[in-house]
Amino acid sequence: MHTPGSRLSGFFRVLNNIQRRDDLTALAQITALGFRAEDVRHIILTPLDFDHAGGLTDFPQARLHLLQQEVDTSHRRHSWLSRERYRPGQWGGIGQGETYPPQGETWFGFKAVNRLRALPPEILLVPLAGHTPGHAGIAIRLSDGWLLHGGDAWFYRGEMRQLTRHCTPGLRFYQWMMGMDNPARRHNQQRLRELSCQHGGEITFFCSHDARELAGLQSNAPLR
Repeated sequence: MHTPGSRLSGFFRVLNNIQRRDDLTALAQITALGFRAEDVRHIILTPLDFDHAGGLTDFPQARLHLLQQEVDTSHRRHSWLSRERYRPGQWGGIGQGETYPPQGETWFGFKAVNRLRALPPEILLVPLAGHTPGHAGIAIRLSDGWLLHGGDAWFYRGEMRQLTRHCTPGLRFYQWMMGMDNPARRHNQQRLRELSCQHGGEITFFCSHDARELAGLQSNAPLR
């Protein structure tokens, strides 16, 4: 936050209009809910991109959970885009971590789904390659159904819950630009779209980048 040069790409700071405001940090949001940094014991990552990993060092006691493939990919920073999206300064020095191999159970047709160590069995890590090779979603079983946090598998509400995909041109371009395996990304997004149409009554879908999906969850309103 206070040393953005080493922690955030200048290109993405401008492109995404990233604001350097304390009240927007994950730590400030947690504090506003009445918790302390040390209360955060586990963090589950979808990708390890700069916009997901930026606040990790504010929670030094938390154990990280992510796919092993994402860790491996983050170490192979051979292209300009890889160097800009994976910023070791954001997670350097964080020693506690749990990684998961490409194997496990099946969840609504998605394979290699992992239960997470030291966490309740109702929380699952679902591989959703495309945005990055080790990108994953997080499924949480509730008493009345499932939540699926899709991470960056889609960016806009119109990409789910309807048979025909609808996405704004800017977000379409951004997803393509950031996709490390776009055929896999499109394939998994289509599978998720079909799942949202077939099982929308059982699973609540939300992603990392749609403010209306977030507002719907906060107000308990149906996501449409």
